Amino acid sequence: MRRIPVHLLRPGMRVARPVHNGSGQVLLNTGVVLTQRFIDRLKLMGVPAVYVGDDLLPDLIIDDVISEETRTRAIAKVKTLMTAHARQQPAMGRALIGARDMFGTVNDIIDELLKNQKLMVNLVDIRLLDEYTFGHSVNVCVLAVLTGISLGYSRTGLFQLGMSALLHDIGKTRIPLHILNKPGPLTAEEFEIIKRHCQYGLDILKGDPDASPLCRIVAMQHHERYNGQGYPRGLKGVEIHQFAAITGLVDMYDALTADRVYRRAYRRAYPPHEAFEMLAGSGNFLFDFEVVQAFLANVAAYPTGSLVRLSSGEIGVVVETVRGYSLYPRVRLLFSAGREPLSEPYEVWLAEHRDLTIIEVIEDYWEFSTEITREAT
Repeated sequence: MRRIPVHLLRPGMRVARPVHNGSGQVLLNTGVVLTQRFIDRLKLMGVPAVYVGDDLLPDLIIDDVISEETRTRAIAKVKTLMTAHARQQPAMGRALIGARDMFGTVNDIIDELLKNQKLMVNLVDIRLLDEYTFGHSVNVCVLAVLTGISLGYSRTGLFQLGMSALLHDIGKTRIPLHILNKPGPLTAEEFEIIKRHCQYGLDILKGDPDASPLCRIVAMQHHERYNGQGYPRGLKGVEIHQFAAITGLVDMYDALTADRVYRRAYRRAYPPHEAFEMLAGSGNFLFDFEVVQAFLANVAAYPTGSLVRLSSGEIGVVVETVRGYSLYPRVRLLFSAGREPLSEPYEVWLAEHRDLTIIEVIEDYWEFSTEITREAT
């Protein structure tokens, strides 16, 4: 299976993972064969991409670090929480639901991540463009807890980190939607308004007796940067709490790899390998080096299912990434350097073949397969 941007979908492709909205409702279920009507509807609803079946490796199954059910329930809970806070404005006092309502969600996420410690981050969560913040909050929680596990945090530490990460953007409920969802670059004035969400988050969480002081710190500090060039206070180095440094790092990764409203007009998501490279070079500059290393140990730079060209010219599909070898996946080679199908496909583990490197990720599988068919005839 592979993640295909909506603009590259074609009738006849088969859905491989359900597509949900922020309330957990299924928009398209596994096994549905796409028609042009379905594709047009997905575009209209703001669905950026869909996982579809892979004809090259029909038996390939990609496991997520948490189950689809847990992720869907978590997103729905976050949507309810943030919607309640947004509707409450400008009234004061605690919203109808608060941090305590998220305790079970965070514990479920921790349980699954501790059970699946051998799994790498291979999937990019798909969320509707106008519901970005809900899925983003859950992803940041998941990625932060994964990083905490790599750093050896206790169960209590993981819970505090997970809660802080899940609530890090709660202040955005006080940002006007026309700015938060603006389909283009922000003006300097609009960016100053966006930056206020850190203080807003601190203020909201101060009013919630079930939100720990660590939640407030992370809400305030998750945009601070190691070199002192972050906001709102320009903290640097050890002045930034490690929970905030972790949350800021994974926040950036998820933002880079997800389609976002303000990029819609001019830039879609960065491929995972590009985001990986950006963050790999950020140690002791934007983020603490130890935190960067701990996070990247959990991420497959070339997710399972990626169609790649090697330095030998051969083309294949990534079938596995072993923990500790994020840049050196196992690839099943399917085509020769001359783009002819191999009679006997075989696998190479790039960690054992350092003379081979990935030189290209082939994004448009449909165009590639069409070209192969045309050349064969």
